[in-house]
Amino acid sequence: MKKKIIIQKFGGTSLQDDKTRLKSARFVKQKFDSGFIPVVVVSAMGREGAPYATDTLLKLAKEIEPEINPREKDLLMSCGEIISAVVFVQTLQKLGLKAIALTGAQAGIITDGNFGSARIRKVMTDNLLQIILQETIPVVTGFQGMNENGEITTFGRGGSDTTASVLAVALQAEEIEIYTDVEGILSADPKNIKKTSTIKIASYEEAVELAEKGAKVIHPRAVEIAASENIPIKILSTFTGINGTIIKNIKSDRPITGITSKENIIFFRIEPTIIDSRTAGLNIFQLLAENSISADFIDIRPESISFIIDEENRQNALQILEKNNFLYMIKEGLVKVSAVGSGMTGVPGIMAKIVSALTSQEIEILECTDSRTTISCLIKSEEKIKAIKALHDIFEL
Repeated sequence: MKKKIIIQKFGGTSLQDDKTRLKSARFVKQKFDSGFIPVVVVSAMGREGAPYATDTLLKLAKEIEPEINPREKDLLMSCGEIISAVVFVQTLQKLGLKAIALTGAQAGIITDGNFGSARIRKVMTDNLLQIILQETIPVVTGFQGMNENGEITTFGRGGSDTTASVLAVALQAEEIEIYTDVEGILSADPKNIKKTSTIKIASYEEAVELAEKGAKVIHPRAVEIAASENIPIKILSTFTGINGTIIKNIKSDRPITGITSKENIIFFRIEPTIIDSRTAGLNIFQLLAENSISADFIDIRPESISFIIDEENRQNALQILEKNNFLYMIKEGLVKVSAVGSGMTGVPGIMAKIVSALTSQEIEILECTDSRTTISCLIKSEEKIKAIKALHDIFEL
């Protein structure tokens, strides 16, 4: 009987020490013993400060010279996952399993040449399939691949999640398991409010929106890739093994599923003084796009053009505005708070509830935007926790 393939991705906290690695390895053995062939994807071990964490390796190089060439930076950033893969293979072998460590390149992941934020072009599965046929478990380095010139490239934030989903699609896996340090996607960040609940089932659309609006359990691109082939994703806690959240193709009837927040938001308003300058002002969005800066909360009026960006793009945006002689004002210290739920479409009163919840706490709504599954409000940073609690309470999450 043909064995089914399952992708198991383990984050840095799931691999940070001998104890957690052994716990993680037992989840792999459990699947193998139940008739699956696991394909494992690993992140670098631990977080900043841990000896082999990616941020630790970067700090080592930056202490010598702050600027790192993009090619060398990707080469360095790939090392943490390679160490993690080899050490995890040793752990699996200790449990009596046959396993082999593979870089993204050895696993057949071919990318474009954009160092630091490479896009995957194709996956050549021949090597992986040969390994699987021998009932050997491939342990693949997440977050990386190889361009057509043989250079190592990395995918940017959430890259290991992306690796897991891309391999799942290429190998026609039954499902993806994401092992992390939390029990699934929560109705709000527990750092902000004490009483949260686990979202047991989420649609692909809800998971993408929650991730894009601030939930950090899984990367939105990974969800989109899995959704393209209708591959379910399970998010589990490495420490308890509890099935936290299942992401799959469902039609939700919940108006609101969760509340998220995104900090360090910068607000810009361009104020054209004449018609011609307004036309020129609209060109700002093309200029931002050319510099890979994503704008949100876009509001175009006769008297002004406004938008928000993430704080990490602040300096680049300012340079663009100055270089092109835009007349503008800037506002900082802001947070985007979002209510997400794929069941809100066509349901009256959702916006009214949000406005009521925030104004009852005397929270000023600076801007507001909505889509089919999300309503987001821009507020002052110091009112974030109060706002999240108010929204969490009013929707009884």
